Amino acid sequence: MKPPTFTRRQFIKSTSTAAAVLSFPFVSSRPVLGANSKLNIAAIGAGGKGAVDINGVGHENIVALCDVDQQNAAATFAKFPQARRHKDFRKMLDLEGNRIDAVTVSIPDHMHAPAAIRAMKLGKHVYCQKPLTHTVSEARQMTEVARAAGVATQMGNQGHSNPDSRRLVELIQAGILGSVREIHVWTDRPGSIWPQGIQRPTGTPPVPDTLDWDLWLGVAPWRPYHPDYVPFKWRGFWDFGTGALGDMGCHNMDLAFFSLNLRDPSSVYAMSSEVTSESAPKWSVVTYEFPELHGRAPVKLTWYDGAKKPSPELVKQTGLPGNGMIFIGDKDTLYVPSYWGTGSFLSGAAVDDFKNIPQSLPRLPDFDKNHYQEWINACKGGPRALSNFDYSGPMTEAVLLGNVAIRAGQRIEWNAEQLKVTNLPEANRLIQAVYREGWSL
Repeated sequence: MKPPTFTRRQFIKSTSTAAAVLSFPFVSSRPVLGANSKLNIAAIGAGGKGAVDINGVGHENIVALCDVDQQNAAATFAKFPQARRHKDFRKMLDLEGNRIDAVTVSIPDHMHAPAAIRAMKLGKHVYCQKPLTHTVSEARQMTEVARAAGVATQMGNQGHSNPDSRRLVELIQAGILGSVREIHVWTDRPGSIWPQGIQRPTGTPPVPDTLDWDLWLGVAPWRPYHPDYVPFKWRGFWDFGTGALGDMGCHNMDLAFFSLNLRDPSSVYAMSSEVTSESAPKWSVVTYEFPELHGRAPVKLTWYDGAKKPSPELVKQTGLPGNGMIFIGDKDTLYVPSYWGTGSFLSGAAVDDFKNIPQSLPRLPDFDKNHYQEWINACKGGPRALSNFDYSGPMTEAVLLGNVAIRAGQRIEWNAEQLKVTNLPEANRLIQAVYREGWSL
């Protein structure tokens, strides 16, 4: 099933029409709560980012908490003593299903799809952290299952709700940059945040009594426990994470995908350093080629991580910060020196100079809370959250194709309809994961 596409008239030239398309009322066959009723929410992942997400929806009813790491989740357990505690999300959903309206999923990347898809098939609304999934094929499945289940969804890329970013979307769609054919996006990850370009750690230290290691591994192949994985440094390992590209791409690339309706690259090429069979590389430079779509020009997007960045000369700077993006159009160039937020124009124009271009996308002043509230409102029958899985699923597919190109070591040509690399058949083994016995979608 292919996600819906929008015409140039609908999506690019008319920002008001684009907003209407993106925020049409959510319709569900399930009973719809009143706007003032509270959702009963269960959380899969209660420590780390899970704690942040639970706090984001904590004004609703938190009725169940699930985490395989009791120590990491201890503070959240204490904060919500009324919530029933679980280690295995499968058992939680089976036992608590009749009490739950919605679920947050904030666990390592390799477990996003198994948890979220199980919840959606039970008719539960889902908020899932970025990247939406661990593999390209899982992202397609998440999109299709969400649509079939008729549930409200949102991916946890909170910059999508940033009011300054949404203003830039409106301006880009109104044509102030002209035809955008070149985009540069970068991050300072991994660096000192977590290691990459490494081998599997040695040694077999004992598993802490507070951790269920078998459940933490979940769908991944079995390996001995090591503290280099839990609770945070798993991101650099292929079996569990998606590296700097997967972790930050759904943040830093979001403005490009949102404003230009990017989807389904025709090809991806990557350069990288010290990529191993175990771990993502120390740095990578990944080039995506997006074909023309409904009158929008072809776009080349280049991603940089680790120590790599584009030339600061592109925006007449003496240097560039750790994260940012550059949009090069035939009328002007936009520079955004962060993951999201406002930017500056090479022409010297200011965002406030375009007050004649109306606002068409919703926004609230506190975008961190707004991101959760948009999802909660959708769960209660309001407009769709804008980073719903019809949007974030195809974006995640495209982002994760960069990892396929990195691991393949060659340029890959992509057929999105067939979900297939067409020029390098052996790369297709990287499109989907092989789950450990006892696990499935």
